[in-house]
Amino acid sequence: MEFGAWNLVLFLCIIMNKPFVFKHFTIHQDRCAMKIGTDGVLLGAWASLEHHPYSILDIGTGTGVIALMLAQRSSAELIDALEIDEDAYEQAVENFENSDWGDRLFCYHAAFDEFVEEMQEEEKYDLIISNPPFYSDEYTSGNAQRDQARFAEALPFEELISGVAALLSEEGKFNVIIPKKEEENFLKTAKKHRLFPQRITHVRGDVRSEVKRTLIEFGFTEKEVTPTELAIENSRHNYTPEYVELVKDFYLKM
Repeated sequence: MEFGAWNLVLFLCIIMNKPFVFKHFTIHQDRCAMKIGTDGVLLGAWASLEHHPYSILDIGTGTGVIALMLAQRSSAELIDALEIDEDAYEQAVENFENSDWGDRLFCYHAAFDEFVEEMQEEEKYDLIISNPPFYSDEYTSGNAQRDQARFAEALPFEELISGVAALLSEEGKFNVIIPKKEEENFLKTAKKHRLFPQRITHVRGDVRSEVKRTLIEFGFTEKEVTPTELAIENSRHNYTPEYVELVKDFYLKM
């Protein structure tokens, strides 16, 4: 997707391994295979907090950006994050500790299946969120760390959804961003685990481009849902009012 000037800022931060500065926190990402991207920021801003979650889980936290966004947006007492890659885990911990919300943020270094086995008998989470790896094509970048962070083999959707169903409270919400082409299969798999869409937003890079991403909120209650749409730009560097409203509390120049 084309996201204009902010994609350029993100790209420069990536290639130079520089920290990415938001309005209320800074993300160091020089040791993370997966850098900050538009998908994660979109998800962190879009996730609904109307049910006032007490506890939150961010699966595959990477730099920790989504967990930090939710710490800024919410009064949740407990925000857990999970990361399998050791370098990313250590960097997320540092980003948490350097923020204003370090007392509410905790990162686990473990695989998701291990975490589910360990935690499923504990208190359930009121909000679970994930920007999961999803490139399932038989392709390797040559960088094993990046491949693990991004490719679906590292966390298949079936494993993600079944684990979420085991960890989510009865009134809790699960928020995720996936490729549009995966939407139908993801919804079918979720339904098998009694997770039903509560909100769906289709995302376009600009008003003329095709939908590339889907944001979905799930819950255990079945209901009728009419998808909405979000376009990032009207034209190059001309952001839509809806996008600006969504991310203005985070990006410095929004």
